[in-house]
Amino acid sequence: MERSRLGRYWHLVTFVVAVVAVVLQFAVILRGHTIIDTDVAAAPLGEQVRRFFCYFTIQSNILCAVATGIIVFRRTEGPLFRVLRLASLIGITVTGIVAAIALQPSPSYTASQLLCDRLLHIAVPVLVVVGWVAFGPRGYVGRADVLPALAWPVVWVVATLGLRPVTGWVPYPFLNPDRVGVGGVVVACVVITALFLALAALIVWADPRLRANGREPVTS
Repeated sequence: MERSRLGRYWHLVTFVVAVVAVVLQFAVILRGHTIIDTDVAAAPLGEQVRRFFCYFTIQSNILCAVATGIIVFRRTEGPLFRVLRLASLIGITVTGIVAAIALQPSPSYTASQLLCDRLLHIAVPVLVVVGWVAFGPRGYVGRADVLPALAWPVVWVVATLGLRPVTGWVPYPFLNPDRVGVGGVVVACVVITALFLALAALIVWADPRLRANGREPVTS
């Protein structure tokens, strides 16, 4: 099988897994279960839905689904895809790293909760990163895309912390000053920011070097 076709199939599988993971997690939330936040089940339905879309994990998986869908359907031209591609790569990599370090699944998870957790935090990150390394497409990320791509996580952090005094809720325990203290939240934000910047620099540096023959969309 030629490389471009194999790459397209890989991205198609990634797209399907990301969509299924998000939809399944949404169904689990609506059934009154949760992955991280023990207060979700007690919240009104509208608040459950709002909180669901506030999770960085959910947002990064959605961005990956959109980005890989664009690749599969051959709509990769234009600056919007460049920014989306870089943002999704950074976001899903951070999701996988943070989940491995700070968000271990609870032993009390049901089968559906554990499945969602593993799809969102392991399967999609691995598929996206391996797909980028092995198949590209190349030439769609550059230095000019870094600041626009990082605007999303910056806005997410500011909105998450800014809304806490109003809602009394944050999506992750390491951003909750009641659990880790204000200093702990500051340290977490600094570490995550450094991780974002390091990953952005690594991706921009590595992308043209993974295959020296330049722009090589897998769908061409």
